[in-house]
This record gives sequence, C-alpha cells and structure tokens, in this order.
Amino acid sequence: MTDTVSRIRAILAQHARLAKDAATLPEDADLYQAGMSSHASVNVMLALEGAFDIEFPDHMLTRSVFSSVSAIRSAVEELTAQA
Repeated sequence: MTDTVSRIRAILAQHARLAKDAATLPEDADLYQAGMSSHASVNVMLALEGAFDIEFPDHMLTRSVFSSVSAIRSAVEELTAQA
C-alpha cells in the first residue's frame, strides 16, 4: 500500500463517518454506500487539502472524485503532480 493510500485511509477513518473500517475497504469500494454522507465528504475534502497541501478546483468537486479510495488517490496524485 502506498503512503498516499494509507494517508487517505487515515483521513477517511477520522472524517468520513463510515459504517465500515476504512483500513479494510477495497480501494474501489463505494464510500457513499459504506456510509459517507455528502456533509462528511466535505470534511474529507478539507482534511485532504490540509494533509497534502493541495486545493481541489471547482471541476473536481463532484461525488465521483470522492466515491472511492482509488478515485481520491487519482485526484490527489493529479493535484500534487501539478504543484
């Protein structure tokens, strides 16, 4: 598991209010089906921005970007590569 993924999972465990353990969810599991609300996804986004020193642009503020660990990882990697 990459450092990025473990950091994302730690943020999800702290902010997503998932019904399941973030550490054991498959990377492609739907986080909304696992219990994350829209409100919790905003908290996750803010925590990701702080942890990775990035800012999600408006076009990335969609449900699909925050739908799974792998989707979040792709977005974070794209944004950190641009920095």
